[in-house]
Amino acid sequence: MKCIFSVGCWTFLLGLAQIATPAKSDHRLIVAFGDSLTAGYGAEPGNSYPDFLQKDLDRAGLSWRVVNLGVSGDTTTDGLNRLNEVLAAKPQIVILEFGGNDGLRGLPVETTRANLEQMIVQLQKGAVRVLLAGMTLPPNYGHAYINSFQQIYVDLARKYKLARIPFLLEDIVAKPDFRALIQRDGIHPTGPGNAIVAETVIKYLRPLLRQ
Repeated sequence: MKCIFSVGCWTFLLGLAQIATPAKSDHRLIVAFGDSLTAGYGAEPGNSYPDFLQKDLDRAGLSWRVVNLGVSGDTTTDGLNRLNEVLAAKPQIVILEFGGNDGLRGLPVETTRANLEQMIVQLQKGAVRVLLAGMTLPPNYGHAYINSFQQIYVDLARKYKLARIPFLLEDIVAKPDFRALIQRDGIHPTGPGNAIVAETVIKYLRPLLRQ
């Protein structure tokens, strides 16, 4: 997501460079595809949640390679426009994390839903298993808009039989000291916060790894 940010193109280019590097033949591919929450906006290099996810998988002895294709500031429209690069990488799994910037900008819920649905359909056509990361919004966006926004993820996960993380930051906000795990903008995790996000992701990812 973004608070009017647009730092992160370098992260996208680094992600492409990772794709261009031949993977070990016994390592299957997970693409973390999203906005600044995936890119690791504001955290030190090597401290995005996909970085920690790779470490968690390695420690567990699981032969998966994680590529970070998060770009700060991306909306679902931007994600849809970048989808061909993801498909070209031929991942087995995509962690799909978009929508936060749509919501923060007050974009129509119907647009967000349609873009996410198109991404899901195209990924599934490419035989990709999708883990959908749910989002929410600050309370000042109003009860009706927030509920409609959150329902997008519930509905799409049900329709397309997807694994779903109810809220990507759920295990951070549950911590008594969660403010120490979030940057000053109140949105993006710190490095230690991203380590917790990776733990959240792997909980929901494990069933997909066994398929």
